[in-house]
Formats: sequence, structure tokens, C-alpha cells
Amino acid sequence: MDGRLVELTFKEFELLKFFMEHPDKSLPRKLLLDRVWGADYVGETRTLDIHIGTLRQKIGDSPENSRHIKTVRGIGYRFVGQGQ
Repeated sequence: MDGRLVELTFKEFELLKFFMEHPDKSLPRKLLLDRVWGADYVGETRTLDIHIGTLRQKIGDSPENSRHIKTVRGIGYRFVGQGQ
């Protein structure tokens, strides 16, 4: 990120990869959980929010002023691609 190495956990990497494969699309929370954690995941949906928060910190985003991962109220999240 900006010329520096950013270490990610496996789930953070999978989440970022999925976002980057679907730039500028609002992705529902359930879809993200299904694709990254698996359709049979039965844990807390808060897990997604925690991973998003950690990923935002690692890539220099903040919930108040996010450049890359936007919260889409009532839906989920959106990754802002290059040039946006």
C-alpha cells in the first residue's frame, strides 16, 4: 500500500481480493460472508464488521473518511476502484 508491505490475515486477504474482483459494486453483507467465510458459516455477522475495520486500518482507511471501503447503509460495503 503506497509502496509499503501490508501483512494481512488469510480472511483479510480473501475479503480484499473479493472486493477488488467487484470494484464499485455494493456487496451485501450476506454475500461477503458466504464468499469469504463459506455458505455454511453460522457465527456472528459482526465478524465481517471487525474484519472490515481491521482491513481499513491496514490500508489506511477510516470509517469516517474511507477512500477504499465504503459502508453502504442497509446493504453492506463497496470497494472504490482506482480512479474514483
